[in-house]
Amino acid sequence: MPKTALITGATSGFGDAIARRFVKEGWNVVVAGRRADRLDALVKDLGGPQRAHPLCFDIRDEEATRAALQALPDAFGTIDALVNNAGLALGTGPIQNCDLEEWKTMIDTNVTGLVTITRLLIDQLIESKAIIVNLASIAASWPYPGGNVYGGTKAFVRQFSLGLRSDLFGTGVRVTSIEPGLSESEFTLVRTGGNKDAYDKLYAGADPLQPEDIAESVYWAASLPPHVNINAIEIMPVSQSWAPFQVHRKQVS
Repeated sequence: MPKTALITGATSGFGDAIARRFVKEGWNVVVAGRRADRLDALVKDLGGPQRAHPLCFDIRDEEATRAALQALPDAFGTIDALVNNAGLALGTGPIQNCDLEEWKTMIDTNVTGLVTITRLLIDQLIESKAIIVNLASIAASWPYPGGNVYGGTKAFVRQFSLGLRSDLFGTGVRVTSIEPGLSESEFTLVRTGGNKDAYDKLYAGADPLQPEDIAESVYWAASLPPHVNINAIEIMPVSQSWAPFQVHRKQVS
């Protein structure tokens, strides 16, 4: 019987590519997201209801998350891989110019939603000796101007992944944190409020990571023998490296 992966944030970018990668290797997938039309189109592309099952809900809504998981059909009821991919960044400005509601949306999605679905599934994940793959970011380790709350949420994801590994010791459950750098996807359009010029400027000449690159890393971690755990994978395009520290200099007369 094929294994099953549940992938959140599957309607675009990394999540879409991850779902396709798992199905290519013979897995079945549960694809979760907020946009029903995109989920339906993705299920069709993945081979129909025999291979993929859509779950349409907002990851920030605990009751909707519970209801969606409880409604899983038996054929998709045993999850062998939970890929916590749903997440977003909003805004690029400094803290003093940021919108508090955007901060709350990032925390509710990137942190609260992730821990909620993980907790709701954890007993079943232990039973199936599953793998949990959490999508963090290089922003978890490397701050940058404008990263503020987004970076904080991804630092939580990284540390939560390590905490899961510690608490799940002896259960057979594996946990991996995937931490991408500059990646080209709809994520950046969301962050900039749909500013296509900013999107184009960010990626111009940079040869950034693509969703398929991240999907390959997620699948690789999940496909390793059950005694092998990849704690974390930090991934950057070759074009990206670390910036110098900022130094503010006083005016010298």
